[in-house]
Order: sequence, then C-alpha cells, then structure tokens
Amino acid sequence: MYSNHVPGVSEAGNATLAAIVADAEGIEVALSAAQVARVRMLARAGHLAEDLASESAQRVREHDMMLRSISAELAGVLRTSDRSIQRQIGEARTWVDDYPLTLDAWEAGLITRAHATLISEFGSILPADSRSEFEILAIEICLEKTPGRARVDLQHLAEQLHPRTLAERHIDARRRRRVGVNQLPDGMSELVTVLPTLLTDAIYDRLTQQARAVVDARSTTAGRALGPAAATAQASSPYLDAGTHDTDAEPDVRSMDEIRADVLADMLLTGSPLADPTIDGDGIGTLGAIRAKVQIVVPALALLGRDDAPAGDTGTIDLVGSSPIDPATARRLAGASGQWWERIVTHPVTGAVLHTDTYQRTAAIDRHLRARDKHCRFPGCRMPAIRCEVDHTIDHALGGRTDVCNLAHLCQRHHSMKQFTAWKVRQLPGGVLEWTSPLGRIYTEHPTSPTVQFVPSPPPGPPAPAPENVAPSAPDDPPAPF
Repeated sequence: MYSNHVPGVSEAGNATLAAIVADAEGIEVALSAAQVARVRMLARAGHLAEDLASESAQRVREHDMMLRSISAELAGVLRTSDRSIQRQIGEARTWVDDYPLTLDAWEAGLITRAHATLISEFGSILPADSRSEFEILAIEICLEKTPGRARVDLQHLAEQLHPRTLAERHIDARRRRRVGVNQLPDGMSELVTVLPTLLTDAIYDRLTQQARAVVDARSTTAGRALGPAAATAQASSPYLDAGTHDTDAEPDVRSMDEIRADVLADMLLTGSPLADPTIDGDGIGTLGAIRAKVQIVVPALALLGRDDAPAGDTGTIDLVGSSPIDPATARRLAGASGQWWERIVTHPVTGAVLHTDTYQRTAAIDRHLRARDKHCRFPGCRMPAIRCEVDHTIDHALGGRTDVCNLAHLCQRHHSMKQFTAWKVRQLPGGVLEWTSPLGRIYTEHPTSPTVQFVPSPPPGPPAPAPENVAPSAPDDPPAPF
C-alpha cells in the first residue's frame, strides 16, 4: 500500500513537503504554459514580418529589414538585444511551423522546454516530409525519459529516419565549419571550433602529445638543459601567464589542460598559415602577415596599480566589445610593441580620454570616435567599434557634417536598419544618441555606459511621428579634438 509519509519526518513535516511538491508541480505546468505563450507570440512577430514584406518587389531584403525592425521593437520591451530576439523568433517559428504537437505537449506540462529543444535540434537534420513521423515518436520517448537520457535515443531516431546516409550529409556539414567565441566570467573566454570529428580528435591528440612532452621535460634538477623541441614547447605564450615559467621562477606546475591551452595559443598567435594559396615563392604570403587586432581601454591608474588592487581603485580595464581583462595583462600590453593593438588611456574618475595611441595611420577623428563609442551605438549592441562602420547621423548627402557631433559607430546590421526601416536617430550633445522606434518608443544610448534609458511610450492611439535624422544645433559643444 502506497504511503506518502517520509520515514523519520514528523506528520507536520510531511504535510509541508507534500504542499511544496504540489506547488512545484502546479508552478511547472503554469511555467510551461507561459513559455509556450511566449513562443507563439514570437512566432506571430516572425509571420508578421513575412506578411508585411510579401507584396514588395524586393521581398527578401524587405523581409530581413522588417524582421530586424520588429526584433528591435520587442528587444526594447524585453530588455535584451535585437539579435537575441531575432534568433528567438526563428526558433519560435520552427516550433510553431514544424513541431505543433511538441508545443501542445510542452504547453500541457507533459514535456519540458529542454525536451522540446532536443526535438527541434535533432529534427532539424531531417527533411520536412520526415519530421512529422519523427515528432510523434520523439514525444513518446520524451514522455518516459529525462532530457539527458532522451538525447541519445532522439539522435538515433533521427539517424534511422533520415533518407540520406551519414557520409552524404557529412560532405554538406563540412561547409558549416567555423570558429566562435563565448565569453566567460573573470576575464576569460571560450574559443569554440566546429570541424570534422576526425580533425578535432587529431588536433586534441596533438595538443595532448605536446603537453605530455612538456611534462616529461620538466627537470627536477635546477639548470638542467632541455632539448630544442621541449624548450620551445615548454615556453608558454607571452600573453598568458607571462613570467611564470622562466628558469628563475616557480617550478612549472601547470596541469595537462593548462599546457594544452597554452600550446594552442602559442601556435595560433605565432604560427603562419602554410597552406596559403597566396604564397609566392618562398614567402609566407599575405595571410601569413595578418595579426590579430583588439582595442583595449586602460584607466591611467591601472598602469601603476597592483594585480590585487580592487577594481574601484584602478578602474575597469575593458577589452572593447567583450569583457574586462586583468590589470597584469593590460600592463604587459602597455609595454609591448607591434601593430596589432591600440592603447586608449582614460581618466580614472571621469572616464574622459587622456591619450590614444595607434601604430597605424588613423585620422584623429576616428581615434576619438573609437575611444568614445567603444561599440555599436544601437541600444543593446556590443559589436566592437573596430568592426563597425562610422555613420553620419544626418546623411552626408543631406548636408550632414563630417564631425564627431554627427558621427557614430554602427555595425552593418544596425546601419542597414537605420537606412531601410522606420527607426530614426538624432545625436544630442556629448555623443548621446536618441533612437525612436517605429511605434514611437524612445531609447537613449550613452557613449560611456551600456545603460539604456527607457521612456514610456505615448498614450494609446496613433504612434507619435518619428523625428527626422536631424541633429540639434549645439553652439556650446566643445570643438572636436583635431
């Protein structure tokens, strides 16, 4: 006979636990229903963009611009980036259009969002006419198993139902190889590569072999000489843990994972692409001469501070468009030479630019704009300024001046949105941009802070007329620094 009494727990404790479990069950069902309602809302937004662009002669471009504009409108309300919303709209349309039964089961609380994501993930490799059968069988699996246990079964099910062989699909999959970066806490990032499994295993095996060579070469006798290959392998990247592995420092106690990461960084930062189609004769070719370029903002006091000093004492050292970096790395870069990075030193209190430095010939106005903007100036976008386009707030063709008071960095995506959609922008004194959405909502974007101030939309009724791309006259503005 079933009993809901937990041994060793009082009757009152059992009653409380039973109430908590019942609440958890009810909350989970309500949460699933709310999540599915959000998915259906986002899918409607995607369908709206398609419908509004359907009558245009330039349907593809109009649909893309309309989708960007709608995504930006929703992003302002949901307090996230328009890129994220556009990705979510695409995911929502996939669920609504291709997996309606999955949504129904999710909405009823029979499966979770994780189950629905797995069904969409593995179903994506199947042609459209095979997905209905896959969905029915996949839901049956998910009803009985947790997402972790269902993953393998769903993967095998998709393979069984696919009309093409794995070998045929691998040829197409190779064209999707890529490299990406995911930001992590504490000044770290994750480099992600998508390569054929054979190459990935081979790369990892080679890194492991070199790491083992470093471990084997560690000498227990001070001053013991290493062979050229071992000595080269043991030297870590000058940009990673510099100064911790020389003969006068602490013994090398890096783990295998640390050594693998250091060896990989060394090879990528110092090697040249030998399989270079532009090689002419014995030279390394144009690709071999390419070096990475980053933009770093360093408060002046950080150059004099200690590694263990609180961030408030030295200011935040920002790898523009990405995340903070540690003071020691910034100081090493400040003393380094080369053409692959730019230094921007800021006032430790006001943040005003004290000094910029570049090894390339760049106009003073460009240096000022990069230091001021740091990233794309559309609300929520963090694309680094060095990868953006400099846009005239008032178009140059309409008389807009080439002046810091009329210029701002926009990534290609948001530059196109400004040009081809109903989003409008005007530049206020101090480089502040005031964006007005097609519905009349206003977003104020400041150059020195990622904070976006939201101004409530007008009362119900026709949207307020969007202002033209006109920058107000600012006779009291300080002159441009050039």
